[in-house]
Amino acid sequence: MTEWNIQSRAHGCDACSKLFADKEAYHTLLVDEKADFRRSDICSGCWQKQYSEGARERKGFISYWQGVYDSPPPPADPIRKENAESLLRKLIELNDPRFIPAGYILAVMLERKRLLKIKEQILRDGRRVFIYEQPATGDVFTIIDPGLQLNQLENVQRDVAFLLEHGLTPPVTEPLSAGAALLSGERTSEAPEVPSEMANLGGHGDVAKPT
Repeated sequence: MTEWNIQSRAHGCDACSKLFADKEAYHTLLVDEKADFRRSDICSGCWQKQYSEGARERKGFISYWQGVYDSPPPPADPIRKENAESLLRKLIELNDPRFIPAGYILAVMLERKRLLKIKEQILRDGRRVFIYEQPATGDVFTIIDPGLQLNQLENVQRDVAFLLEHGLTPPVTEPLSAGAALLSGERTSEAPEVPSEMANLGGHGDVAKPT
């Protein structure tokens, strides 16, 4: 089964290695290489010469889209307060199966806020996998659908609320809540309040597929 994955937009063409200029149009090709997904960002010139004909017939083809390259902003001061996107990135980096439900809910939240755009939905090893793109950075997120049932949704929402409030390393002086229980592998009846943006994620059908 494919692990969670983030593939950042390249800063240059995968074919000719020329660096992209600010606001330059580029083409993205995503293919399944069995062991992992491979993303290729291609400049317009190389796309027309090498890729435009038969791109969708390439072995393992999953998806194709076009984008505009934005030069990275200058380094900013570290952000102390956790937000949904930074938390999702941290959970994916951890690659801990316990956090797959929380990561999925975060992706749905960000998609509904139009901070992530869904590019493709595929079936792999019997599980749905969603391919999201962060439009501002061009980063691609591979998100596994955990197949949440309605009776599991509230607990996962509260886990996400806890993680947004306390991060991945809550102080040991804090009472054990739903989120802290997730980290320790236990459960308790105490839990933080679910943020309003997660309150209307709906039942199994709505949770299983972003809208």
